Formats: sequence, structure tokens, C-alpha cells
Amino acid sequence: MSRAREQILRRVRDATADVERGEPASWDPAAWDPAAEAAYDRDPEIDDPAGLFAERVADFRATVTRVRSADGVAAAVSAAAERSAAKRIAVARDLDRSWCPGGLEILEEPALSLAELDATDGVLTSCALAIAQTGTIVLDGGHGQGPRRLTLVPDLHICVVLAEQIVASVPAGVRELRDAAVAGRPLTFVSGPSATSDIELDRVEGVHGPRTLEVVVVG
Repeated sequence: MSRAREQILRRVRDATADVERGEPASWDPAAWDPAAEAAYDRDPEIDDPAGLFAERVADFRATVTRVRSADGVAAAVSAAAERSAAKRIAVARDLDRSWCPGGLEILEEPALSLAELDATDGVLTSCALAIAQTGTIVLDGGHGQGPRRLTLVPDLHICVVLAEQIVASVPAGVRELRDAAVAGRPLTFVSGPSATSDIELDRVEGVHGPRTLEVVVVG
């Protein structure tokens, strides 16, 4: 038996050590508890959703900057770009231009080809909403976000999240996204920089999206 196989089997045994014999291996519809599901669907009481979101998204190796008001966004974006030595930033055509600091070359989507987009240093967007419990940013192609390729091709993603866009839980986020889903807009859930790992659990970042995520939380 190979060493990798031994490691996998050991991890499976460790993960299932607390499972009692005879416990069903699959979900039984007859065991469904509507009261328990209703309790899960209720939004938890969170005193500081923005603070919890900032903490959780930082756990995913994102860099978080908090500013008191929109007046501080441009400076925060400038600092984020400087950390990655980014000079050429792509933005959606309808992005709030007061967020774009001087000193950066701003390239407007959708006028960019894939090759031109790949040659940029990063992208600056807004978001549809963010989820405090999971540190997740959701993009739906709406105002200030552009098409999916805008946030999948560049190596750096700077995302501005307004405090009022932060919901407590995943169920709350799903409810807020209903109209976007009905309209057929693509939904992208982002929890930290793009990352994957092989069978040896070696983490590799930037394989299918930005290698670096910078989040500016406003308010």
C-alpha cells in the first residue's frame, strides 16, 4: 500500500471515529425535522456583522481594510494595489469612479479582450452582498461588478463591500439573491483567493481565479 493511500485511509478513519455502528449512511427523508430546518433558516443575532465578516474573510487569507465612509475607499484601493505592485486595473463600466485613485491606469470592461484583460494587474469591483458567518462575497454581475470573466482572469481582485450589504447567514444571502437567480444572472460565491489542493493536500492558489483578494469594508 502506498504512503499516500495510507494517509488517506487514516484520515477517513479519524474523521469517522465518532460515528456509531448502525448509524444510517445516507439521509432518511422520514427523519426530516421541519422545526430544526426552520431554526437553521432563522438569521442569527450578530452584534457586528461587518466586524464578523472582516474576521472570517481574513481567515481565508484575504487582506481586509476597513474604512469609515466612502471617502476612504480610493486611498484603501491605492494601498491594496501598491501591495501587489498593480498599476493597470480593470473595472466595470458602471463602477463608482470615486473609488478609483489617481496614479492607476483604469481600463474599462467590456471593451477589453481576454488577452487585454489577462495583461492587467488586477480588477476593482463592488459586490451583490457578503455573508458574515462564512466570510463570503457574492457577485451576480450587477452594478459595478461586470461579467464573470472580469473577476476570474486577473491575478488580483479588489472588492469593495458596503456594511449595509452584509447579511448574517447563508440562508439570508440566498433569499436576497432570489431576483438575480430568477433573472438568470450568474452567481459567484467567493470565500478568499482562488485555491485548490492535490491528493497530498498541497495548496495551490490562483489556479481558477485571482491569487490575491483584497477586501475594502466600508462603514
